[in-house]
Parts: sequence; structure tokens; C-alpha cells
Amino acid sequence: MPDWGDPAAWLCVVGMAPGLQGANRTGRPFTGDGAGVILYETLARFGLAEGTYAARADDGFRLRGAFIANAARCAPPANKLTPEELRTCRPWLEAPLAALPNLRVVIALGADAHKSAVKALGGKLPKAPFAHGAEHRMPSGLRIVDSYHCSRLNTNTGRLTPAMFDAVFAAAVRLGRGA
Repeated sequence: MPDWGDPAAWLCVVGMAPGLQGANRTGRPFTGDGAGVILYETLARFGLAEGTYAARADDGFRLRGAFIANAARCAPPANKLTPEELRTCRPWLEAPLAALPNLRVVIALGADAHKSAVKALGGKLPKAPFAHGAEHRMPSGLRIVDSYHCSRLNTNTGRLTPAMFDAVFAAAVRLGRGA
């Protein structure tokens, strides 16, 4: 599954893996599944997207200053990644992160995305534990902001509310501006 977004992005959102009914079906990350609705609405609200998201890869919706990548390249069985799968897929996360010359902030959606992003950016997990809203500085100076994944399960149960998700993006914008 290809990564997607603005090649001049300062922000990269890292998800767990392509959704079986979303990206695997449509060819664009978070497109066509429930998680995409909250993610793309939030990106647009923070000025990181333009156009109208219509859950189709050809809807004209574009990211501006943002990029999306995943910790894994394929949908894992039972929606759970093994440590071996995370290790095996890490080069496919390292490559887009290294190719973004203006990258300053990564938002990690969920614990698996967090683990992979920390390691891809040269950090150590004991020094950067996952917690919703946590901010971590990597050895390179890049910052990671953690969020619960914007899955339907998390949003329907209230584990992740729109206000909580907005707070993560507000922190990323603050860090991206060097505040």
C-alpha cells in the first residue's frame, strides 16, 4: 500500500496498517473506512488538507503539509501486529520518513504505530512510552505525538473523542511551529 500526501510535509501521520475495507480496497490510506472520516475531517480543520473528502481515491481531496504512512504494509490477521511483523515492515516506514525533508512532527495513531515510529526515528521505547497525548523528542530532534487510533471502535466507545483528537493535532501544530 503506497504512502500518500504532500512530499513537502512537515507532519507525518503514522497508522498501524492499511484497512481491509479502506486502503486495501481504495488504494489510498484511510480512504473508505470509518477511521478516515475523523482523520480527514481533522486534517482539514487544521488546514492540512484541501478539497472535499468523499471516501474515494479520486475525490480530489489533497493533503497540504501532511503525509500519511503506516507501520505495516498489509492488513494483519485479527487486526493485531506481531513484533516480528513490525520489525519486518519497519524499512517501509523508515523510507518515507527519511524522504520528507521538512518533517518535524509525527503523530502516531496507536501503540503499534508509536513503537514503529520511535524505532524508525532512532528512539528507545523505554524512554518514550506510549500514552495518548504524550510528546516525545527523538535523537534527531523530530517530535512524536501519540494518539489513540481513530478507529470506529475507539471513537464509538469514547476512548477517543473528537476533542481528544483535536488536542493531539493542536500539539503537533504547536511543535511544528517550534513553540
